[in-house]
Amino acid sequence: MSTCQIKEITGDLFSADEKYCMAHCVAADMRLGKGIAVKFRNKFGQIPKLKQQNVKPGGVAILQDKSRFIYYLVTKQSSWGKPTYQTLHDSLDAMKRHMLEHGVNNLAIPRIGCGLDGLVWPKVKDLLKEVFKEVSIEIVVYNYVP
Repeated sequence: MSTCQIKEITGDLFSADEKYCMAHCVAADMRLGKGIAVKFRNKFGQIPKLKQQNVKPGGVAILQDKSRFIYYLVTKQSSWGKPTYQTLHDSLDAMKRHMLEHGVNNLAIPRIGCGLDGLVWPKVKDLLKEVFKEVSIEIVVYNYVP
């Protein structure tokens, strides 16, 4: 029996309560120049700190924002590239390990890897279920409607 709960809602990810850690996909070059990444850059900044972590595709860069963590899932090498389901899986796994070590059990995300990156949401949702199947966690997926 899975303790992972994935809930999809319509709304603005950045309106999520601060008890939720947040995650989104980025490239290893940390450009954050398009899509939702721009909002993350504007809200949380600290790009030099992200770059210093020198995370490769399949890893996760992490910032702390007050009491929560902001996860930057590195799913591709360069900002003009495209992620694969494998790099997304590996990044999610790296994030999961950090979350377990730090007792994180609330996560708010956009439809990660979909949108500009072009992955297919039903497949990504299955990946989330697979990676977090043994974990007691609530994941809220924000479907953004402009």
